[in-house]
Amino acid sequence: MTTANPKPMHGFHVPETAWVERQMPRFTGAEREAILERIKALLRERDAVLVAHYYVHEDLQRLAEETGGCVSDSLEMARFGKEHPASTLVVAGVRFMGETAKILSPEKRVLMPTLEAECSLDLGCPAEAFAAFCDAHPERTVVVYSNTSAEVKARADYVVTSSIAQKLVAHLAARGEKILWAPDRHLGHYIRETTGADMVLWDTTCVVHDEFRARALEDLRREHPEAAVLVHPESPARVIAQADAVGSTSQLIQAARELPHETLIVATDSGIFYRMHQEVPHKTLLAAPTGGRSATCHSCAHCPWMAMNGLGNLLEVLEHGGNEVQVEESVRLGALRSTQRMLDFAQGRQTPVLGHGDA
Repeated sequence: MTTANPKPMHGFHVPETAWVERQMPRFTGAEREAILERIKALLRERDAVLVAHYYVHEDLQRLAEETGGCVSDSLEMARFGKEHPASTLVVAGVRFMGETAKILSPEKRVLMPTLEAECSLDLGCPAEAFAAFCDAHPERTVVVYSNTSAEVKARADYVVTSSIAQKLVAHLAARGEKILWAPDRHLGHYIRETTGADMVLWDTTCVVHDEFRARALEDLRREHPEAAVLVHPESPARVIAQADAVGSTSQLIQAARELPHETLIVATDSGIFYRMHQEVPHKTLLAAPTGGRSATCHSCAHCPWMAMNGLGNLLEVLEHGGNEVQVEESVRLGALRSTQRMLDFAQGRQTPVLGHGDA
């Protein structure tokens, strides 16, 4: 496997999720209800809609549902924000999701509860180093995961989310195209193994999914032999190998509904449990282990940056502004081309045949 990693996985600061959660404000029941009502009023006053990822706190997911917003994976978040008539999009998630909203809707104001919510895949694939990696493989079609900066997307031929990556790469491979993939190596390896595509892979991982442990999962399966295992493909290969269902967040929720098993072991961010409990309230959900005996974890199956989104900073940004996402126009136009190709492919429109180096 060809890999590149100009920056070590932890060459940037990754906060511990438990530390982040301790920093978030605590509210009494009455305070929380007052904040929720104030946020709802401000969303109406600001002509704003809340778009939330499955991994943020359930308070934000519920609030988005109750106010006509969207709770979904990053592909549907992007589509929803583009099509919704609101003049302001409030994106509860991580920075690349806010950037994607701005890429697709430049005329709209895009706000986030915090601009400090990063992503290890984005941080682990800096634009300048990625450009050099592309220059070293000019004959390859560049496919990047949505968990990347606008600058990286602007260099790509296609952007994909985990719900569509396998299908799109299989389509390109069937046309004889060779792929340069970035940034998640586990997802890239899974796609290469399942499609047979000729791929070179960037080398970084998600701090949440990389912590799932195959041996500890084997132990948990022995304790619950009746359980089905649901795994996000950003997880290590030995974890994926134990799965009854592999897929994106939305695909794992669908699997939870469709599988007959009454107990489900879930290897993705635990924020997904809010929606899964809604879909299958009668089933038992277990978090896949992030460490074996005597081991410790950094994220403990919940992204530290997703955990930075809360009611307090959501109220603050609606009341006082700030945290507005900006994308330089030339970068936005480049990123729009590769992102729009993803949306077109998802909607069944044929992908174009690109010359090498086309953006």
